[in-house]
Amino acid sequence: MSADQAIPRQRFDWAPLALLGALALVALPLIQSPSSWATLTLAGLAMGLIIFIIASGLTLVFGLMDVLNFGHGLFIAVGAFVATTVLGSLGGWVHTPMLGSNLAAVALACLMGMLAAAAVGLVFERVLVKPVYGLHLKQILITMGGMIIGEELLKMHYGAQLVPQPLPEALRGSLLFGDVALERFRLLAMLVGVGVLLALLWVLNRTKVGLLIRAGVQDREMVESLGYRIRRLFVATFVVGAALAGLGGVLWGLYQQGVTPRIGHEVNVLLFIVIIIGGLGSTAGCLVGALLVGLMANYTGFLAPKVALFSNIALMVAVLLWRPEGLYPVARR
Repeated sequence: MSADQAIPRQRFDWAPLALLGALALVALPLIQSPSSWATLTLAGLAMGLIIFIIASGLTLVFGLMDVLNFGHGLFIAVGAFVATTVLGSLGGWVHTPMLGSNLAAVALACLMGMLAAAAVGLVFERVLVKPVYGLHLKQILITMGGMIIGEELLKMHYGAQLVPQPLPEALRGSLLFGDVALERFRLLAMLVGVGVLLALLWVLNRTKVGLLIRAGVQDREMVESLGYRIRRLFVATFVVGAALAGLGGVLWGLYQQGVTPRIGHEVNVLLFIVIIIGGLGSTAGCLVGALLVGLMANYTGFLAPKVALFSNIALMVAVLLWRPEGLYPVARR
């Protein structure tokens, strides 16, 4: 059996995307003001794309390595704190109204945050995850323990209090399109999120590395018999997942304009809601799930702030009642 034969292809399912449109259309008459609805929708999409960046690493690791990493939040926190340090040392680039300097500072912060998170991810995989491959209950326990230890180490270095992370000068404020407002930073986050999505789809579907990963998931022994070291490829996948979490942590810290050692812990629940909604291990499902969560959070936060506290859990329950295996079950790909 060849690698191509091992990967069945089916027609794309458009129903989950229709669900996104349905959610937006239901919210329009409730919000009443078209300009407010458009502003909330753009903000929700931006928030969803940041969540997608973070969750994509987690869904990659689970879908390709069958690892339940409940310590994913540690990589988010590492990326956020490293970015805070980098941006703090680039005061001249951050506090100038020149867009180019601001973007360069954010790009450098993202790069350093990704590298730091990738390094921590490599150690995390070698020390904690490697001994418990195939043992999901032990994976949950040991990775949660690793995240708690990591958070305490961050507290020792940075303290337990909120560390401000203000936006660079040129990324503050909003762009106006008639009566519709879009924050400059949210626009940047949307562009980065789309870039990450396109890169992931290209690597997984158009490159030899992606072919080997997908074939290795289907029939690892066959691929290894052809001389490919799938184990190293899976470790690299874990490191890339950690780096994506670090990138998401940088953007989430800027989005919140502050970071704490528990920033990853606070986002972790949201990440698992997203990957459960999307279908465990599905990149497309992760994207749609993240966008649904972002839109739901913004719409309910505007219409009924108290409902927003549990709206995403209600969304997850509704989706699972419709599709118990998530929007894009991996088993059906």
